[in-house]
Amino acid sequence: MAEVQVKDNGGKGGKVRSKKAVPHVDLTPMVDLAFLLITFFMLVTTFNKPNVMDLGLPAKPKDPTQKPPPTEIDLSNSISLIIGKDNRIFYHQLDAAGLNDQTLQETTFDRQGITKVIEQAKSKAKDQTKFTVIIKPTDDAVYKNFVDMLDQMAITKNEVYGITDIKSWEKLVYERKLGGSAATPAAPTK
Repeated sequence: MAEVQVKDNGGKGGKVRSKKAVPHVDLTPMVDLAFLLITFFMLVTTFNKPNVMDLGLPAKPKDPTQKPPPTEIDLSNSISLIIGKDNRIFYHQLDAAGLNDQTLQETTFDRQGITKVIEQAKSKAKDQTKFTVIIKPTDDAVYKNFVDMLDQMAITKNEVYGITDIKSWEKLVYERKLGGSAATPAAPTK
């Protein structure tokens, strides 16, 4: 407790003065409250775990002039997923010559949609250990849909997947599919 003690004059003669009451403020409850608040907020912050998504990226080469080896993915061992606008997702397993707005298929983000499509493509793959999902978000794609797609990789247990930009010939077919124009094959450009 914090107290202030006032010293008497020692009983010398003179006028008798009345003693004034010494103001006394007990700070103990306020200190207790401060420690309780500090303890409470430290405890609450440990409950709030950060939401982090694991995204494995390739390691940077030690020699910056060395180019990585080319990665050639067989079409039968892969599926391309195009994330579009308005929560739409399209998929194909074709090259530039075979892809048109009729062969570019659309599905949904639910269990009966994209999960089933990925599982079917993986079961039909020549080498299931090398099966690769290629995720291609468009400029119109929503970040939530991209995160949902990464969640689908965990749900379907696909450890091999890549994230890349949509190719120009895929973008032409995608835009035609959204526009609903007549089916014409895309010009093969790389």
